[in-house]
Amino acid sequence: MKLLFERSRSGRHQSLIPAPGADLPKPDSCILRARPPRLPEISEVDLGRHYTELAKQTHGVNDGFYPLGSCTMKYNPRIDEAAAALPGFTGIHPLQPQETAQGCLEVLYKAEQLLCEIAGMDAMTMQPAAGAHGEYTGLLLIRCYHKSRGDAARTKIIVPDSAHGTNPASAAMAGFTVVSVPSNADGGVDLEALRNAVGSDTAGLMLTNPNTVGLFDENILEITKIVHDAGGLCYYDGANLNAIMGHARPGDMGFDCVHLNLHKTFATPHGGGGPGSGPVGCKAFLEQFLPSPRVRKNGENLELYRPESSMGKVRSFYGNFLVVVRALTYILSLGKEGIPEASAGAVLNARYMMHKLRNAYDMAYQGPCMHEFVMSLERLKKDTGVSAMDVAKSLLDYGIHPPTMYFPLIVHEALMVEPTETESRETLDDAVSVFLELRDKAQNDPQYLHESPHNCPINRPDEVKAARSPLLRYEFK
Repeated sequence: MKLLFERSRSGRHQSLIPAPGADLPKPDSCILRARPPRLPEISEVDLGRHYTELAKQTHGVNDGFYPLGSCTMKYNPRIDEAAAALPGFTGIHPLQPQETAQGCLEVLYKAEQLLCEIAGMDAMTMQPAAGAHGEYTGLLLIRCYHKSRGDAARTKIIVPDSAHGTNPASAAMAGFTVVSVPSNADGGVDLEALRNAVGSDTAGLMLTNPNTVGLFDENILEITKIVHDAGGLCYYDGANLNAIMGHARPGDMGFDCVHLNLHKTFATPHGGGGPGSGPVGCKAFLEQFLPSPRVRKNGENLELYRPESSMGKVRSFYGNFLVVVRALTYILSLGKEGIPEASAGAVLNARYMMHKLRNAYDMAYQGPCMHEFVMSLERLKKDTGVSAMDVAKSLLDYGIHPPTMYFPLIVHEALMVEPTETESRETLDDAVSVFLELRDKAQNDPQYLHESPHNCPINRPDEVKAARSPLLRYEFK
């Protein structure tokens, strides 16, 4: 399709943006451009068709099945969008007097209470703007804690080999040395390796449970005890909370701090560059170090305050506020019964698909899985030459977004599938039938899969070149 610059014709325009009602002051000439920006000149009809064509070439949860593992790409109720669009929320200004923003402060205050209840924490900040940002903030809490005790020797963070890639990156950014521990044959943390890894230099452990291969670690209480006995703290990556919310709480598993992904678990559309939100919760002994400002009750009113030992701000103002509005709406609309029902549905759907596919594809771990499962196509590739990439690309022809490919790294030719709780049995059955059909085609016509997709706007781009040498600007002729 043509770019907007290629559609541009001199003198064409549209009137989507009204002219200002009054003369606006002009900036000082020293900061003005020497020449106007080279923006495309487009008619309204061409502009509309351009973005409609783009929309037709994308795939989201409104288009079809989107089983991207470890990402919870689920349908989000429209009521949450409606709440976030209310003028009292969209028209607020972060610098206006607190007494005029009591409703927004109540959103932050109430969301903190409910999210703490779900996570088993005592306090929470809404400032972090995304999951990795939450990881970084949680690690700063751990650093603040050890520093307050004069324990400068604790410089190492333990991370399982199946962890999200952001875990070791966040630990390194927070100034820690990363120590990787292997998984055992069942997909959980190797307890003996963990015991050998901890010591007087252990600052903490980063872990998600269920873990990245979709399994609830049956040794979780022993894992957190090993770290605590060594003097370290336990950090919970909340990426997979969608599998357990309402049934199990990180705080009850022995975790001291946690980040939650509101954009994965609590109803903000995930992907596309944002917005996100990664609130960080903690136990009471860490609360004094949370980012400021925080919200508290002062008589009948709510106010912002800065704890004396706060690490300060990790983001401007109070975080991505409208994401918190969506999350609060989601929690209140589902209620005490709906939250555990949602996570139970996510687990049921994943186990259903895993059961239907286990005779056709090799499962990396036999389970029982939680909200996602991992298939290994290593044997299929050896027998037929058809790789996980081939199967993933072929799914596009059937209107299914591919699962996560080649992750976690500990599983060769991995496809990680997360159906989410919002998909019907009919959708799951249709997806299963497609996977089975592709399995048969791999045996009988592998070349078909090698050349897939056949019905998409593009076939197979040079992905290495696209990653290493991207074209990010339009070259004018």
